[in-house]
Amino acid sequence: MNVQKVTGRNKAHRVLLYTISTCAWCKRTKKVLRDNGIEYEYIDVDLCDEADRKKIRGDITRRGGNLVYPTIIIDDNILITGFLENQIKEALRI
Repeated sequence: MNVQKVTGRNKAHRVLLYTISTCAWCKRTKKVLRDNGIEYEYIDVDLCDEADRKKIRGDITRRGGNLVYPTIIIDDNILITGFLENQIKEALRI
């Protein structure tokens, strides 16, 4: 699985994004994080092989999420599906 790390000055939370490489909402989510200096990791699900996609789908559904992108996992216990800027900012306290 190809996990990309984006460094940032704000390392208060562990943030993982599951995204689609061509998705406008996914790109907007990354921009919100970058603009606020949040360090995060992301995986472009569409660029993964089928075995990794299956693991990702399992991870999202096991956490109670729908298969919607972007999916954001914060501190391994907060799950946000879709581009919900206010919820993202609230969860990250930005």
